[in-house]
Amino acid sequence: MVLPMTMCGQEELELSRDGSHYSLTTGILPSLGARSNRRVKLRPLIISPYDRRYRIWETFLVTLVVYTAWVSPFEFGFLKKPQKPLSVTDNIVNGFFAIDIVLTFFVAYIDKTTYLFVDNPKQIAWKYAKTWFVLDLISIIPSELVAHISPAPMQTYGLFNMLRLWRLRRVSAMFSRLEKDRNYNYFWVRCAKLICVTLFAVHCAGCFYYLLAARYHDPEKTWIGESMKDFLQQSLWTRYVTTIYWSITTLTTVGYGDLHPVNEREMIFVIFYMLFNLGLTAYLIGNMTNLVVHGTSRTRKFRDTIQAASSFAHRNQLPPRLQDQMLAHLCLKFRTDSEGLQQQETLESLPKAIRSSISHYLFYSLMDKVYLFKGVSNDLLFQLVSEMKPEYFPPKEDVILQNEAPTDFYILVTGAVDLVVLKGGVEQIVGEAKTGELCGEIGVLCYKPQHFTVRTKRLSQLLRLNRTTFLNIVQANVGDGTIIMNNLLQHLKELNDPIMEGVLVETENMLARGRMDLPVSLCFAAERGDDLLLQQLLKRGLEPNESDNNGRTALHIAACKGKENCVLLLLDYGANPNIRDSDGNVALWEAILGGHESVTKLLAENGATLQIGDVGQYACTAVEQNNFNLLQDIMRYGGDITLPNNNVGTTALHVAVSEDNVEIVKFLLEHGANIDKQDKYGWSPRDLADQQGHTEIKAIFEAKGEANSKIQSFVSVPIPERQDSKVRYLGRFTSEPTMPTPQDGSFHGNDGSWIQNRPRRKNNNFHNSLFGIMSAATKGENDQFFSVQTNNNARNGVKSVLRPTRVTISCPEKCEVAGKLVLLPESFKELLEIGSKKFGIVATKVVSKDGAEIDDIEVIRDGDHLVFVGTGGVLDSNCTTPSNGVNS
Repeated sequence: MVLPMTMCGQEELELSRDGSHYSLTTGILPSLGARSNRRVKLRPLIISPYDRRYRIWETFLVTLVVYTAWVSPFEFGFLKKPQKPLSVTDNIVNGFFAIDIVLTFFVAYIDKTTYLFVDNPKQIAWKYAKTWFVLDLISIIPSELVAHISPAPMQTYGLFNMLRLWRLRRVSAMFSRLEKDRNYNYFWVRCAKLICVTLFAVHCAGCFYYLLAARYHDPEKTWIGESMKDFLQQSLWTRYVTTIYWSITTLTTVGYGDLHPVNEREMIFVIFYMLFNLGLTAYLIGNMTNLVVHGTSRTRKFRDTIQAASSFAHRNQLPPRLQDQMLAHLCLKFRTDSEGLQQQETLESLPKAIRSSISHYLFYSLMDKVYLFKGVSNDLLFQLVSEMKPEYFPPKEDVILQNEAPTDFYILVTGAVDLVVLKGGVEQIVGEAKTGELCGEIGVLCYKPQHFTVRTKRLSQLLRLNRTTFLNIVQANVGDGTIIMNNLLQHLKELNDPIMEGVLVETENMLARGRMDLPVSLCFAAERGDDLLLQQLLKRGLEPNESDNNGRTALHIAACKGKENCVLLLLDYGANPNIRDSDGNVALWEAILGGHESVTKLLAENGATLQIGDVGQYACTAVEQNNFNLLQDIMRYGGDITLPNNNVGTTALHVAVSEDNVEIVKFLLEHGANIDKQDKYGWSPRDLADQQGHTEIKAIFEAKGEANSKIQSFVSVPIPERQDSKVRYLGRFTSEPTMPTPQDGSFHGNDGSWIQNRPRRKNNNFHNSLFGIMSAATKGENDQFFSVQTNNNARNGVKSVLRPTRVTISCPEKCEVAGKLVLLPESFKELLEIGSKKFGIVATKVVSKDGAEIDDIEVIRDGDHLVFVGTGGVLDSNCTTPSNGVNS
């Protein structure tokens, strides 16, 4: 079994087994000393190489390898046969390594070619057998056994023991892990490794050199026999110390001359030993130099930087304050680097996803509280946090200069800054910014020179955001750009500062002239009642029916505010007056509720009606406000006050009974309210009156009589429907009220009002994006969902809602075979004009898809296919008349 694995950290592998398959959830290789709560799950009897207990075993074996590294050369040079207690100790050590050989057949490994985690016992055994098994097996064979089976003349005891130095690879692997382990100081690990290498070289060289003297035919003519005639009779300790003394003095190239080679064999050995010393000495000196330079290079670089900065300041005769700022910033950078505070360097070395997660964790809560970003979407805020660059500034350092180009703005994380203005050559502190406040945002958003010099009061950390990056992000989130600009203007108003008042006026003028780089929406202009800005945006091609996250269009907002000029502009540019927002409100209701009579009449004259919206909720609202005039306005503009609301089915009569409002109860009953109409919880107005004990209302209900308890609903505004070229009225003549049908263009949701006091949201408005503008350009003026016509048969001239008649028109003379879907006009003359305009011909007659000539608008029904015939066009030979009509 092989398991995917990634080598990228210091945590353990976590594997989960499902049947015969494994999945890797972390895939992280630890270094020695790493800690983790995760456990490895492998096949039964298979050991993880990163198991804590196996690591302890490996560490124990390393101590045994140190013993082997000393005893093997010693026995080779000084002993001719096994001697106690060394021989006994050797066999015990060999026993431990024999156990390790057995364990190795059950230890999973990492395939170095594919980086797959292997826990298959057969693959483990085969891999071990092909690599180190033979050498490991030879190294555990007892020396006594080898001496017994070997020929007598061969000095096999010490020579065979040298094969055990193969175990030194474990020490090398241990030092490699220690060097990468953050729990150990790298300098001291490297020093320990160099000391071990030096001692091992000295020990081996001394043992080999003594072997040459001890096995020479004339012991007195050797390097040790010259000074110690009876050295073979001397104690083992004396001989070993003498040997190590010679090895060290030779390695260090000191050579006092008291011990020197005598015969040729010794001279040849010393030659090669000295050549080896050259490489070893270079290795030691080079490593020690690197360690020292690594510890001092940062300080040296800092000193060079300070010297260069000082020379630059003196050469250019910079003022003392500017010199102090330069040196303070360089000193702060060195201090943060030396203390491990290299935040930006650390973040830049990581993948973008990890950087974004870290920035989100560190700074999102701070960004969420900044006034400029209140109410924006989580998506925008996350993108902005990911692009923020944290920076440190020492005390009394200028972050932004007055009149500087607006390239960046800052958010204060820690510390404080002064806002300084230069007037008449004198600096004046006009304000202070603290944690969570912005610096330089006015210049960036309004693209004006910075108004203030921003100077730190103490050590401060700030988040920097580039203007170009900021605008690129906001351009893709138009709704959020509107919120940001609204927050800025509101903040400038609340400051009550003469300087900021001037900035506010200038910013508003720039908005009106359309010179702001920050994208704004029609809703923003309507909220402010800025008809000039609204006209500029509409001229750019913005969709007049664009909505915010609550489904409210600019027409909703303008009607609610009573901005007649804005309403007129929007209607002139094709805004649909009958679009519902997420609460079921239409623009006409917003105007009626706000008491804006002129806007109400303007909307009604342009086809607005209440029947499209949640009329039941409108009536409930009027009853809650105890407003008779509002109820009458609802009826005047086509609303049925007896309908239930779309939420829970509550009628205005339910509310009136709950409020114990007797007069409104009477008024509603006079206009056809049903006392037995139940809401979705099963409560009727009669039940509410009984349950709440409203005696007078109960008496009114009882006076109606049992026979009239289910009053037929009265329709104040008939709804005509075109059928068979005649108009018939669909009245509501049953006791069960008809729920209004939601129309296309409505947006259902439960959010609050536009911008103010609303929860965070996800972007869902793309009208001002490139895609939205292109889509808006393709929409025709007939993309209306309803049309309002005057019904001559309706009483008192009340306007009623007509379901639109849609027909498909085509012109074979212009190769328009598929046709175009349009709304049927009121007269036949207008129909001919539409055909002439659409196809660029002089339409003389209209025929059906079967060829029958049509001369009266009344015979045309919804879904008919009309073919225009006229002059001014040439029939293309490739054009054919469709055999079947295209019906909507």
